[in-house]
Amino acid sequence: MVGEVLTKNHGITEKIKEGRSITGYRLAGFNELSLGEVDELIDLCPSKLDQELARNRFKHRNFRRSPISGSTRFNVLKMAKHRCELCGVSADERALDVDHIFPKSKGGSYDESNLQALCSLCNQNKGNRDREDFRDIEKAYAERDRSCVFCNEALARAIAESELGLAFSDAYPVTEGHTLFIPKRHVADYFDLYQPELNAIQELLRQRKEELQRTDTTITGFNVGINAGHSAGQTVFHCHIHRIPRRNGDVEEPRGGVRGVIPSKQRY
Repeated sequence: MVGEVLTKNHGITEKIKEGRSITGYRLAGFNELSLGEVDELIDLCPSKLDQELARNRFKHRNFRRSPISGSTRFNVLKMAKHRCELCGVSADERALDVDHIFPKSKGGSYDESNLQALCSLCNQNKGNRDREDFRDIEKAYAERDRSCVFCNEALARAIAESELGLAFSDAYPVTEGHTLFIPKRHVADYFDLYQPELNAIQELLRQRKEELQRTDTTITGFNVGINAGHSAGQTVFHCHIHRIPRRNGDVEEPRGGVRGVIPSKQRY
């Protein structure tokens, strides 16, 4: 669409090349735009994309597909800070695509936690050639353990949730507002989380931090920590992340923070 219509027919965009390869497209004459004009165009993108999708002019290309909305696309690119999440290249250097982490052809959802920003080159190289049977991974998201206190009680205590994660207040808070963030899937170790679960938990952490700071202006900092393994202090073997609000003067000397897991090493 970009190559045939916007570039060849209308001259609105131009090709970005690396050698003989076309790695993306950019707005023709973008170097002549002011910063204000660039910001204005970026702000217009979500609504314009939604308008175009609503017109359904690409119905013939969307059979059995659920297109990503303009606002969702914008949020994913915004979270990635307009850089490829694989190679780190800037959107100024190469066009960015919004891609599924867990492939849509294998049942992956359109939830923001399952989307990532990839440059056109990384996305092209990634393709969909992986022969791993993703059906087992999809089933794994529904795994629960009847003997696990978090699997059994966390949902009823949830103060926020997404498709793959949830947040709830710690039963024995270190400070007021102490919250736990967990994957819905029963998995013991943080290092065994799937990337969509990491994304989901990170987004919940960000949302709840902003909400808490809006309602409690005494909060001046946070400790965020994970106990991974018995020797690290983990007692409930369902992965959970602690977010502990901190306030000026809540301890005599806060220096060292999480280094306090070994008290003699906290201060340095």
